[in-house]
Parts: sequence; structure tokens; C-alpha cells
Amino acid sequence: MGTDGARALLERAGTLTLQTGNLLNWGCLRKKCPATPGEEVRDCIQKTLTEWSSKVGQDLNQEILEVLECTVAQAIEKINPEERDELKVSAKLFIVGSNSSSIRDAVDLACSALGVAQLDSVIIAPPPVEDGTSFSLEYLQPYWQELENLVQNNKIVAIGTSDLDKTLLEQLYLWAQVKPSSNQVNLASCCVMPPDLTAFAKQFDIQLLTHNDPKELLCEASFQEVLQESIQDTKAHEWIPLWLLRCMDFKHSRTDFYRNP
Repeated sequence: MGTDGARALLERAGTLTLQTGNLLNWGCLRKKCPATPGEEVRDCIQKTLTEWSSKVGQDLNQEILEVLECTVAQAIEKINPEERDELKVSAKLFIVGSNSSSIRDAVDLACSALGVAQLDSVIIAPPPVEDGTSFSLEYLQPYWQELENLVQNNKIVAIGTSDLDKTLLEQLYLWAQVKPSSNQVNLASCCVMPPDLTAFAKQFDIQLLTHNDPKELLCEASFQEVLQESIQDTKAHEWIPLWLLRCMDFKHSRTDFYRNP
């Protein structure tokens, strides 16, 4: 048992799906208070990789898996079907890569992990724009269209945005077939909600929420560093994170992270 088996599986796999499960099930993380959301992500990923790799066998002839699932049983907690109607399951999806089609993979995996047919709400956080490129409606449209498809297919009930000012939120609202139900505003960017944004949101029944997530919650270099620290001598540079999804419900504080290179 140990990292040799985990390293061998990683070398043969093409995709890694990593699920940290319920953050409150990690006793060591519950006792500490990460300084930032980014540190929380790193801690969760590192703990999951370390625990998972310690339980993988060293049989180098074991089945080759194209899609490798990295989970730890004691951290996984599905929603009780009898309680589903009493819960609102929401998620924030951080797109790390530029492929908008990965949104469906993220939502499908979240539903499967939680044991639900659909998510009640999903807020999208598109990848940061490159230098010299402005964040625009055209940039957001491919991601929003993927979310609209999932709403139409009954995988998501409501969809929302993150860090849009009044002008961009209005542009999205007028263009979109499925209107945004919420918009998150970063606490670091404003102490008070902009009056024009507040007025527009009130007029069109858009909920304004706050958050303290950085623009880039998990960059490629950060993930590769955690992977290398958790499973030594692995080819960490070959793994590129595509997305990260965080789920919460009203009864339990729940954090689920996935990455899918």
C-alpha cells in the first residue's frame, strides 16, 4: 500500500476526478481555520490525495483506468432521499480551463456524488480573462449557454453569476433565455453594494449575494504543487485542472471539490 500504486495509476490515466466530500467529515480540517478559500481548497485536495494514495495497492498490473476517481469513503456523504425536499442544494462552479463543455461533467458528477437528480442553483465563475482582454458578454456567453442547456434538461433549477457590474448584468439579462437569478459580489471590491446594481437587481428580482473567493481559486501551478507534495515523484506537470465545484446545502455545511484534467 502507498504512493507507488497511486503514482502508477496516475501515469496510466487520462482523467482524474477528485472528490473531497463533506469538509466537516475531515476532523483535522474542522479543527483548523484556513486563512483564505484558496488555502481551504489546497488543504482539502492534499488531504484527499494523501488518504487516497495510502490505500491504493502497489500491483502495477492492476486494471488501467482512463478515468481515475480519487475519493475517500469516510468523507463522502449522500443526501438522504427522505430529506431532499427539505433541502436546497446550491453550487458554485469555478471554470479553470477554457472549455465550457466541462460544465456538464461537473454538474453530472456533483449530482451523482450527492445522490440527487438536480441541483437547485449553480453560480458560474468563468476563468479569469487573459491580459489585454476585457470581461464581456461575449466572453460569458458560451458558459451561460451550457448552464441554460442544463436548466432545460432539468439538471439545474436556477443559475447565477459572479462579479458582474450593473452594465454587464443587464446585458446578460437582456440576452439570456434563462435569466440570472443571482449575482455574487466580492467583498474585497466593495464595502457597500453599488446603488445602480442594487436598483437593477431589485427591479428584475435578482438576488445579490456576497463572497470572498479570489479571482483564481485554483491555478494550474498550485494544483500541480499539491499533487507533487501528496504523491511524490508523480508527473504533476502533466495534470491541468479544468474545473472546481463547491456544493452546500441548508442543513449541512458541505464542500465538494472536483478537478478533471
